[in-house]
Amino acid sequence: MPKFRLLRDRLLHDGVITPGQIYQPGEPLQTWLELVHQTAYVNAYRQGTLDAKAQRRIGLPWSAALVKRTCTAVGGTILTAKLALEHGLACNTAGGTHHAFPDYGSGFCIFNDLAIATRVLQAQGRVNRVLILDLDVHQGDGTAWIFRDDSSVFTFSMHCQENFPARKQSSDLDVPLALGMEDDAYLNCLARYVPDLLAQVKPDLVFYDAGADPHKDDLLGKLALTNTGIYQRDRFVLDSCVQAGYPVACVIGGGYGQSMEDLIFRHSLLHRAAVEVYQAHRL
Repeated sequence: MPKFRLLRDRLLHDGVITPGQIYQPGEPLQTWLELVHQTAYVNAYRQGTLDAKAQRRIGLPWSAALVKRTCTAVGGTILTAKLALEHGLACNTAGGTHHAFPDYGSGFCIFNDLAIATRVLQAQGRVNRVLILDLDVHQGDGTAWIFRDDSSVFTFSMHCQENFPARKQSSDLDVPLALGMEDDAYLNCLARYVPDLLAQVKPDLVFYDAGADPHKDDLLGKLALTNTGIYQRDRFVLDSCVQAGYPVACVIGGGYGQSMEDLIFRHSLLHRAAVEVYQAHRL
């Protein structure tokens, strides 16, 4: 839980961003959450009345503070999307809760921020067609299921094939990767898909889930990317989107490590890449 605040602090300390680049989100309206999630589930989670089994499936102990953080993170992804539409590129310091389904949470994910932000922006008439580019090491199963019959949202998930969730859903395009894949093979695989996806989907907005958990030292990852590989991945995705003229909203996704300092740095690679791309393209 501390990593979200520590990430912001590290970005400021290292001069990656300035205080003027930080925007503070509010909590989303209940009706916004209900564009994706069932009312009974939203109420039960917010009020702390979920049954024990449902709580265990999420994997995080309930607290009022966690409810506030969860809702604020969703608000952050909505705000990030709006800023991306305005500026071409924006990054959340949280988000990527892609295992949450309409009526239950799973895998440390409570509300699906990517799906909620998509539905909010569509409802407000800001976007029509959306591409969700999910490079977290785990399949974005909740997101895939939510948009399974929706041609306005294209879901792409490139993930370790032998990893959580045990039961995969069907994204519009899934790319399962072999255990232990390293930088070059990963980046070559990614390059075969991203440019074609952008040209095919022609989205009004791209959501990029930049999970740090494909890293070789991640506790739950099972792939073998280095810091350099993670940075090159993020730089390639953001360059591809911005160069093709598609605004991109980024979330940090998963990341789990023994060393909090090392983990924070891995998550910061997204924002470091984003600054480089933003400046290179004079956005």
